Amino acid sequence: MTALPTFSSLGSGPIILMLHGIGGGHRAFAPQVETFASLGYRAVAWDMPGYGHSAPIEPYTFKGLAQSCIALIEALLGADDERRRAEHGGSVILLGHSMGAMVAQEVVARRPELVNRLILCGTSPSFGKPDGDWQRDFIAQRTAPLDAGQSMADLAQVLVPQMIGPGSLPEGVALATRCMAGVHPAGSRYAELPGIGHLQNLEAPDEFDALVLGFLADTAAQARRTLH
Repeated sequence: MTALPTFSSLGSGPIILMLHGIGGGHRAFAPQVETFASLGYRAVAWDMPGYGHSAPIEPYTFKGLAQSCIALIEALLGADDERRRAEHGGSVILLGHSMGAMVAQEVVARRPELVNRLILCGTSPSFGKPDGDWQRDFIAQRTAPLDAGQSMADLAQVLVPQMIGPGSLPEGVALATRCMAGVHPAGSRYAELPGIGHLQNLEAPDEFDALVLGFLADTAAQARRTLH
């Protein structure tokens, strides 16, 4: 049996599971773990397979990462007592950043009943067919330099120009552009933090947390109706 990814956990209540991006780890959500736990949530942040103390997986694909996340969600839910399971209806709030948000989308596509609300930040809403060429290239570009012995600082020098350079963005970003114009799926919400870079939750934790908590408060009743 494959070992579960390692994770940090603080607080009790509805579970918010946070998935970091490339080069991150569970500490990437340290401000949110403390804030959310203090407000009545069980705040959980994982180490993606291959990060921190989480064992890597083979092959390293979005499908495999999603399956690891699903196993963790099921373990977290299974560890709750009957009263807790009744409160959250056997599902979690899933928050993903960057590559972690891509994993979150794959989780919801495969096991939607495990997620009652989905929060995506700093990511692309589309990454091709499951484990398609775009996905393989995305992972390969970000792991090959590390496999070759380069540091994350070296990797940033290569990746940042590619991500923001002319013609380098994936076609799926067009949907994000439409979201900025107010065209997005029914029931969803789009928000920006002007002047803030890619690591929104660390660069502006108070503003980021306020957006997340506002969304959770506004959708709490809807989530309860869906669960029951």
